[in-house]
Amino acid sequence: MGPHPDRSTKTRGISVTLNQPDFATASHAITVNDTVLVMIGVLLVALIVVVFALALALWRATRERRETARQNHTLHNELAEIRGQLRSLAQMAAQRDTHITQTLDRRLDQVSSRLGQSLSESAAKTSDSLGKLNERLAVIDAAQSNIAELTTRMVGLQNILANKQSRGAFGQARMEAIIRDGLPASAYSFQDGLSNNTRPDCVIHLPETPLKLVIDAKFPLEAFNALKAAHNDAESHASAKRLRRDVSVHIKDVAQKYLISGETHDTAILFVPSEAVYAELYENFEDLIQKAYRAGVIFASPNILMLVVQMVMAMFRDTRMREQAGVIKSEVGLILRDVVRLDSRIGDLQRHFAQASQDIEKIVISSGKIAKRGARIEQVDFEGDRDLADPDKGTANPPHVTDGAPAMSTSPHHDND
Repeated sequence: MGPHPDRSTKTRGISVTLNQPDFATASHAITVNDTVLVMIGVLLVALIVVVFALALALWRATRERRETARQNHTLHNELAEIRGQLRSLAQMAAQRDTHITQTLDRRLDQVSSRLGQSLSESAAKTSDSLGKLNERLAVIDAAQSNIAELTTRMVGLQNILANKQSRGAFGQARMEAIIRDGLPASAYSFQDGLSNNTRPDCVIHLPETPLKLVIDAKFPLEAFNALKAAHNDAESHASAKRLRRDVSVHIKDVAQKYLISGETHDTAILFVPSEAVYAELYENFEDLIQKAYRAGVIFASPNILMLVVQMVMAMFRDTRMREQAGVIKSEVGLILRDVVRLDSRIGDLQRHFAQASQDIEKIVISSGKIAKRGARIEQVDFEGDRDLADPDKGTANPPHVTDGAPAMSTSPHHDND
């Protein structure tokens, strides 16, 4: 470049030369104007950068606002959807609460009705049970009174059995009751005397023999009661020894007093008024049973005595049957003669029935013939009457008509019956 002309200005007394170079390089001289231009360019670039940055910031803010608005819209839609779902859930919950309330009310009504019915039934059952309980209590009261009365009687019985004479009378009464219930009055006697001037408690008159069966009711019970009341082995042993001695003595007395040859049976009965005493003898005192058997004496409890009475009664029945055998034989002969006479009369009746049957058969044959002849009469041909009415069909008197009456049959029938 050539030399620049010098330009100078005055500004408020200050003179500035514009084209005067500020500094210079080897190839070019930089002036103030260039510097200003450079600074303006830098400022423009900076301004552009700032504007671009502002525009970029504005774009980003706009995009963020749009994104925020979109998100807000989405959030609003979601909130609206959630609000609708919540409203639906609230409605469903309300409907469900209403349904649950109605169901609970209905169930409560049913439960109340059932509870009331159950309470009514329970009250009725309770009343019925109380009534039955009162009835049972009344029965229990009656039973208690009966038990009290029975206790009183048992105490009285115990007082009776405590006395030897009273106990003997009790055994005698029980034995007599069994004999009276099972045998006729002519078959026994009480306190009947024997040839040795003894009087047994009971004598049974056996059938078909003059021998008598003797029953003694005086069984010694003192030792047995002592045995039951024993508290130790020594007392039990002493009571058992006493029982053996007393029973042995009584067996000997019965055998000596009541076994008389030719007058009484070779066996006497020693009545034991208690089944417990009888069982105790057979269970623990077998030696006494054998001793009594050898002496011709047998023990008999109430049940055994009833069996003996039944056997004696069977003997009486058998004897009576044999006594009446002749009468029965005679009656059977009469029955046989009546049977023969009945058989003859039945034969006569059978012959009468046979003759009547033959007569009935003949009557049936005659009625059959009459029915056949009536059928033939119904089948007679009367066509000749129509021929007489029509002159073109023959003569006035047809061969099968005589005096205006048709001929019934050409061949006569002969009956032998």
